[in-house]
Amino acid sequence: MNRLFAGVLTVLVLVLAGCAKKVVLYEGDGQMEEFQPVEAKYDYLSAKAKIVIEEESGKITRGTLSLRAKKDSVLWFTMSPGMGMEAIRGIFTQDKIQIRDRVGQDDINLTYAEFERFYGLKLSLELFQNVLWANAPFPFDYQDRLIRVGKKFELTQVRNNVRYFSKIETSHGKVSELVSNSLDDRGSVLASFPKFQDVANQPFPVEVLFKLAYQLPEGGQNTIIHIEWTSIEPNSEALSFPFRF
Repeated sequence: MNRLFAGVLTVLVLVLAGCAKKVVLYEGDGQMEEFQPVEAKYDYLSAKAKIVIEEESGKITRGTLSLRAKKDSVLWFTMSPGMGMEAIRGIFTQDKIQIRDRVGQDDINLTYAEFERFYGLKLSLELFQNVLWANAPFPFDYQDRLIRVGKKFELTQVRNNVRYFSKIETSHGKVSELVSNSLDDRGSVLASFPKFQDVANQPFPVEVLFKLAYQLPEGGQNTIIHIEWTSIEPNSEALSFPFRF
């Protein structure tokens, strides 16, 4: 269950590899004077990346992850350790999480409320999307704390018993650093987005480093995940999301 849960968190905070193409870095055309964070715009999207997962035991897993998404509706993925073998296939909708583990047979078929009761984490499709594409975790509102420090905005949000602290660059309006901690100290996520690429005149991450700390029945766990994006393609035409549990 530990390996599968790490896979679920990998998708929460990431994704996906094929033929690499030259990355064009995103350069903003000005400085954001008022707080106007940029959100990824797409109807459908497909993406690929190389991924490295380092577990607390010292085990290192290298592989690829492929993703398809319909905004605000569904996120579908497959994970492969190489040699063309699919290890995990999953789908996230507004209502539930379904994961098919083809290697360990540790499947997940849970609503978000059931997932929270079992793992102690409050998740949603909206949060997956935002963390994945370096958006602010939630829309800014009156209950949040916002200050400007040099060329960054620092945003603190508390939602569902979790505190999110984001640094948002004034040059492109995306999150460059994110720290989230559950208020009951059951888990935390640290994310760093050092560079962004130009995809359809939008800033998308080039790579991301995640550090995860979470609780399982057997005790606390720590996982480090590095993702290097090789392809991100926003689409206006519909994509398919094949999944059989």
